[in-house]
Amino acid sequence: MKLFSKWRSKPAPTDDETPFSPDTAGTASETAAMASVGKNRKVLVVDDNPVVVKAFELKLKASGFTVLTANEGAAAVSAARQELPDLIILDITYPPDVGNSGLQWDGFNIMQWLRRFKEAANIPIVIITGGDPAIYKDRSLRGGAAAFFQKPVDYREFLAAIVKLLESKPAQKTEGN
Repeated sequence: MKLFSKWRSKPAPTDDETPFSPDTAGTASETAAMASVGKNRKVLVVDDNPVVVKAFELKLKASGFTVLTANEGAAAVSAARQELPDLIILDITYPPDVGNSGLQWDGFNIMQWLRRFKEAANIPIVIITGGDPAIYKDRSLRGGAAAFFQKPVDYREFLAAIVKLLESKPAQKTEGN
């Protein structure tokens, strides 16, 4: 009813705010099995939307990953160079007002910058976007992305893809190992 719509605490989420398909929650046993998938693996999630970042962070941590986050290009490049994640999850589109470095960042620029630095050049990048895959998919893959997913992401399919990407890369040693 229209009368009660003003009482909503916030508007219904947009596609960018629902990064996962609703049917990908998984059963309790699947969740438990996934909890060790990311052991000794570090993932950097880069997206300007804090809801998307938090959703990926929670899902990946539940799968055993150590999760780093960044909300714009300069922070992403810096985190990748300093922390050396095993994998980067990167949004392609950013509004013009994101970042304070003076550069207009987007996922393509971030990929180009990462490839310039020896320590970050070989980190696999998985693209996530709410944009039209007809526009972004081929360009992303040609630009060096290892995989491409449109939001909302099917988490099971996403997790299978990142596990496959990480199979050939040895897990990082952590304190206590």
